[in-house]
Amino acid sequence: MATVQDVAAYILAKAGPMTAMKLQKLCYFAYGYHLAWEERQLFPERFEAWANGPVAPALHAKHRGRFQLKRGDVEGDATALDDDERESVDIVLESMGVFSAHELSSMTHREGPWVHARERAGAQHLERSNEELLDLEISDFFNALIDREG
Repeated sequence: MATVQDVAAYILAKAGPMTAMKLQKLCYFAYGYHLAWEERQLFPERFEAWANGPVAPALHAKHRGRFQLKRGDVEGDATALDDDERESVDIVLESMGVFSAHELSSMTHREGPWVHARERAGAQHLERSNEELLDLEISDFFNALIDREG
């Protein structure tokens, strides 16, 4: 199984430079869709309900203090992804890579796992929270999105 750093390295190699926030959100959407499509985790690291949307702390630790990231800035093995993992990430990059970091972040704030985790934590708007997003909620949310998308 790939790690979040492997997935981040793959995204940066494939999509080029981007903000750390956009990379986090693309990792989240890739994780969610992969969980729904393949019924298995894309990587074992967890997401937390931070103020600006889901964040994988393990990835954040690798890019902390950096705004813009490029290929090689996140230590990971882009070749560690299996065929199904690469396919999931590629589909997300094709469909969501055009959105800005703020647009992707806004998409996570409307409903679903991030909202539920923030509610569990009692976190107010822009308040810090390290409440974990639950795989069951992520899977249910992304399965519902897939059903709506047709």
